[in-house]
Amino acid sequence: MPTFAYTARTANGELKSATLEAPNREDVVQQLRRMRMNVVKVEEEKKAKQKTGGAIAMRDIVIFTRQFSTMINSGLPLVQALDILSKQSENPALQAVTRQVVFDVESGHTVADALARHPKAFSDLYVNMVAAGEAGGILDTILMRLATFMEKNDALVRKVKGAMIYPGVIMSVAGIAICVLLLFVIPVFQSMFASVGLALPLPTRVVIALSEFLKGYWWAVIAGVVGLIQFLKKYYATPDGQLRLDKLMLQMPVLGDVLRKSAVSRFTRTLGTLISSGVSILDGLEITAKTAGNRVVSDAIMASRSSIAGGDTISAPLARSNVFPPMVISMIAVGEQTGGLDEMLSKIADFYDEEVDAAVSGLLSLLEPVMIVFLGVVVGGMVVAMYLPIFDMINAVQ
Repeated sequence: MPTFAYTARTANGELKSATLEAPNREDVVQQLRRMRMNVVKVEEEKKAKQKTGGAIAMRDIVIFTRQFSTMINSGLPLVQALDILSKQSENPALQAVTRQVVFDVESGHTVADALARHPKAFSDLYVNMVAAGEAGGILDTILMRLATFMEKNDALVRKVKGAMIYPGVIMSVAGIAICVLLLFVIPVFQSMFASVGLALPLPTRVVIALSEFLKGYWWAVIAGVVGLIQFLKKYYATPDGQLRLDKLMLQMPVLGDVLRKSAVSRFTRTLGTLISSGVSILDGLEITAKTAGNRVVSDAIMASRSSIAGGDTISAPLARSNVFPPMVISMIAVGEQTGGLDEMLSKIADFYDEEVDAAVSGLLSLLEPVMIVFLGVVVGGMVVAMYLPIFDMINAVQ
């Protein structure tokens, strides 16, 4: 039997929200009327959950969080603030999620519990910080910290993605150019050389063989690329595969440095924000490990959590992991000793945000000449290989 979520007013004018099992919506309405309640809203729970689907961008959550913080700081009740947010959000999926959160809060749930029912929109970090804010009576302050944290984290992610996009675009253009040459240009030269009957140099024969292979087996090349991508996805989904590939990414020249510094920045900012918001250090480390974005870093953080649970410090297991730079370990150790770990972590995050900027700039400045040389060697080499027989023909005529 389906379950229906309803909101209704009692005879005293009190607003009540709960769930009720019934064959259909009309039966729910009749039951509520027999209980002398005025129906406000009745909706099947499955349909309510379906409406909350859809993409919700980080920017939408940031705006939602800032507006929510401002409303609470202005003295608006929680339900009223959430109700206003559900009406003014431009994202339909976020509107549906917020309406469901309003319903859950009206039903007696805390804001954190209501948000936790929508993990695609609100992360564990978000939910735990809201819970800490509710417990400490500083929800507006916590929400403002959350918005600032998400903006900085989003900026960091965009920087790293930007560093990946440039070489990806260049390699794609190079691949298209090579395919066009092999499929359409080289065959023209091949027919010309065949009509002359001239002995071809080795580079020319290699390029022609590549052209014939691509024309005859293009489907095998595409299938191979797709198969490789699918294999890597499935392999990365396994614990061992994720660990190996993440470790390989960190060991790559230049790019590994960018990923390592961005991981350090994300770890320190996330943990610092959680600790300063009142979340316990053990819970904070567990949440931070889930949002690390790299299995090697995540394992190092969880080892640090086990160390603290056993009475040790955070810095000792982080040093053993060989993931974090010595400066970070030393600053965390000082923060632990002085009792200002959250402030120290924020300072480290600010420093490594700048380091990521410098590393991304260095990566792009290095990749630019490398890509130009690569394109010149591959495309230029193919062109030269095709002109070698022409030079031979000219020499023969002379």
